[in-house]
Amino acid sequence: MTKDSILNVQGRKILLSRIDDLEYISITDMAKDFGGNDQIKNWIRTRRTIEYLGTWETINNSDFNMVEFHHVKMATTSESFIISPTQWIKRTNAKGLIAKSGRYGGGTFAHVDIAFEFGSWLSPQFKLYLHTEFQRLKKTESETYNLEWNVKRVLTKANYRLHTNAIRDYIIPKLDLKKADESVIYANEAEILNMAVFGYTSKDWREANPSLKSTQANPRDFASINELAVLSNLEGIHSILIQQQLDKKTRYSILKKMATEQLANLNNLDLMKSIKKQNDTSYLKTSGAID
Repeated sequence: MTKDSILNVQGRKILLSRIDDLEYISITDMAKDFGGNDQIKNWIRTRRTIEYLGTWETINNSDFNMVEFHHVKMATTSESFIISPTQWIKRTNAKGLIAKSGRYGGGTFAHVDIAFEFGSWLSPQFKLYLHTEFQRLKKTESETYNLEWNVKRVLTKANYRLHTNAIRDYIIPKLDLKKADESVIYANEAEILNMAVFGYTSKDWREANPSLKSTQANPRDFASINELAVLSNLEGIHSILIQQQLDKKTRYSILKKMATEQLANLNNLDLMKSIKKQNDTSYLKTSGAID
């Protein structure tokens, strides 16, 4: 999946793409005012660049062709050595560089680690401006994520009232319970939603995260934007299923199917929103709950 943004660096517009959940910067755009593609060709043919690219791939790419890499590195000793980004990618199965076709948005893209290295080669000053703009964009994205997460959390809490009202009006009256025991029913019904969306109960989550027990936190406090959106939706739907007086097993089966489908669709639309919240400034890929 690809999602594009624009970096504005000293009046230059440089494309930033999220490809397969990694961020790549167009070094074609970076090189435009420094001599264009010739600069990329000159940069990539140096032994220092090949060694850097090889080190990056060794750390980040389990499918990197080490044998071919050593052949390329040996060839750099020749003054006539020439290699293009496309040839490097094809020969070594590299993923740090990507060659994209197309009139708009095409060109050579480098993982941000490599793009900053290329920026230093073009101009140390330019590299600093690029890095500053990249950090600014990441800060803006983080603040936007936090705002949307908070809105979704508020909606989830609001819709939870629909859920609890349905339990109060359609489930509790059928049970011969003391007032003090009603909270157990509310909690059990809430766990149906947790199981449908997260795949585990609050109890499971707390046992897997003992350091958070004293904070009174729950899985919803660490959910992703997409999970909160689905959870908010299912709370309303669950209230209707309760009113229809469907049994618990049937309700869970319906909710689980809907949650799975909706999460898959939302995550495909925006991978960033599938990342879970950890705190106000950082996120994590997994919930930390038991498998």
